Amino acid sequence: MKTSKKMIYSSILIILVLILLFFLEANKTRFGMAYTVLQKGMILSVVAVSMNLVTGFTGLFSLGQAGFMAIGAYITAIFLIPLDNIQDVYYISGLSPVILNFKTWLESGPAFLQVLIPYAGLIIGGLVAALFAALIGIPVLRLKSDYLAIATLGFSEIVRAVISSPQLDTITNGSYGLKKIQGFSSIFQTFSIALVCILFMVLLLRSTFGRAFRAIREDEVAAEAMGINLFHHKQLSFVIGSFFSAVSGGMLAMFMRSIDSKTFSVSITYDILLIVVIGGIGSVTGSVFAALLVTAAKEWWLRFFDNPFFIGDFQVPLFKTGFRMVVFSIILLLVVLFYQRGIMGKNEFSWDRLEKRFLKRKASKKGGSKHE
Repeated sequence: MKTSKKMIYSSILIILVLILLFFLEANKTRFGMAYTVLQKGMILSVVAVSMNLVTGFTGLFSLGQAGFMAIGAYITAIFLIPLDNIQDVYYISGLSPVILNFKTWLESGPAFLQVLIPYAGLIIGGLVAALFAALIGIPVLRLKSDYLAIATLGFSEIVRAVISSPQLDTITNGSYGLKKIQGFSSIFQTFSIALVCILFMVLLLRSTFGRAFRAIREDEVAAEAMGINLFHHKQLSFVIGSFFSAVSGGMLAMFMRSIDSKTFSVSITYDILLIVVIGGIGSVTGSVFAALLVTAAKEWWLRFFDNPFFIGDFQVPLFKTGFRMVVFSIILLLVVLFYQRGIMGKNEFSWDRLEKRFLKRKASKKGGSKHE
């Protein structure tokens, strides 16, 4: 396909997405479910791509995403709880004087500084998570496969236990969680942050670092023979993936407006892994598509299975709360059985591939009609 055609198709796609976002922003009370699904889907796509960076492109089976998300979420939330609401949130033990003085200074600053507070919270949360990743990466990245998964999963549970401990009541509010968190100003803010994060990871994967990550995934011995520093590149991938997992956690805190340690249980890591597998291990666009599809299926399309269903006077017994997840699990099983490499495999979305598939189907239909 010619470059000019690709540019036209891409421009049309961007315009259609912008029209959709403008429409949803103007009618978010009427189309609240679609608005919510798109926001949450884009947030999960960031952490899914970050997990794919570590697992799919570097070959490190890490399951610590929930822990890094929790770090980012709590730091971002502390930044974004308005000073007027601090006493209502930290009503048991109060807020640490150091953090309180910092927030007082921050909110008394110039107006332009207030606009930057959400972004500062996300970045600082990501940097703190990256620091933890660098520290725990020293021992755990020497482990292989399942052992690495268990070690990172253990770290995630340690983070959750520490966050909810009474000793940190004046910082994390312990088991009571954090509420009254400032949310996104619009759906455009959510999409902008998510797209910047994903674009950064895409550019990284297209650089020499990305090629080194893939070489490590394919064959560590051969990669080392080529002069690639295995530990350095593994740690780099792990740290960057942890940074963006934390940013996604901060975005989730802004989306939910209230969080506690249970929000970041091990189940959220499994959900992210599920998205990566369905989208295709080693495909960025696959992770984005799968994040949107899985979120829409769980939160919207299958919701009617949780409500009573009648055929005349007969009530179908299976249609009740929780049946939605049973149907969702069956659909996932079918997807994994028939699409073992995921929706995209290791491929990325391209107009050339789409055109080839369209022409192939068109040719097969013509061949079938002639044969008849």
